[in-house]
Amino acid sequence: MRDLRIVFMGTPDFAVTILKHLVENKYTIAGVITAPDKPAGRGRKLNQSAVKKYALTQNLNILQPTNLKNQDFIDDLASLKANLQIVVAFRMLPKVVWNMPKFGTFNLHASLLPAYRGAAPINWAIINGESKTGVTSFFIDDKIDTGEIILQRESAIKEDETVGELHDTLMYLGAELVIETVELIKNDKVTTYKQPELEEKTAYKLFPDNCKIDWDDTLDNIYNKVRGLNPYPAAWSTIYTNEEGIATKLYRVEKETVPHSDAVGKIITTKKTLKVAAKNGYLIIHEMKLSGKKKMDIQSLLNGFKFSTDAKMA
Repeated sequence: MRDLRIVFMGTPDFAVTILKHLVENKYTIAGVITAPDKPAGRGRKLNQSAVKKYALTQNLNILQPTNLKNQDFIDDLASLKANLQIVVAFRMLPKVVWNMPKFGTFNLHASLLPAYRGAAPINWAIINGESKTGVTSFFIDDKIDTGEIILQRESAIKEDETVGELHDTLMYLGAELVIETVELIKNDKVTTYKQPELEEKTAYKLFPDNCKIDWDDTLDNIYNKVRGLNPYPAAWSTIYTNEEGIATKLYRVEKETVPHSDAVGKIITTKKTLKVAAKNGYLIIHEMKLSGKKKMDIQSLLNGFKFSTDAKMA
């Protein structure tokens, strides 16, 4: 049985849950690598990463490099004398970093690799209408998310599941998988296999351009896009009403598949409901956010906002 000294690398809440499981299972955490503090908010106060906030509560040794190839950082990392590194939602590592520990560096990725390599795998699995996804642990190599697989676990995607809900499901499933992976390494029982060569499904980084709704798309694709971006960063569109255009984010929605003769994008309201015409039905909107306003349920929005008769989304 190997005596492990672990360096953990991660930044957001997703990574915190995995680090917390490692701490609670009494593994030796030699150090934590996370993003530098960043100014945020109107006061530009320095904001610590979620991983740093948790690491501080556990009195863990924290490094926050701006450049992973900087020699001072490399020296500090080497001084931790770790023999295993675990990476969850962090940056691409240079070889000098991932090749350092005796027992390797493994990553937890929130997809069933080789599908959805990249920055936003949970979002794109839903946006593309997948019925299942999962988590993968794999040893890092010199490309992004291409290393040999250690373990995988599947998770079904419900038809109405949002990315926020699936994120939490995979976060806890991932925490369990990391513990299983560490136990295999600890007991020298790891077997790996190369990733199969399949048609590539890429988890592109999310930008405003690829979060915009195309109302000429199918109702199913529009619906999947909204839930695949809810709550963050949120699908958006522009409402044209009363001779002005208002950028709008959509959150809770449902779909109504019915034939109709309304123009694509037409907004139809009652005192309590709002729906938008798509090619083969309507997108019923239950929660949205107008630019400059707070997120609201539709009935509250309609109580204070009147749409013109020719209002549309585009």
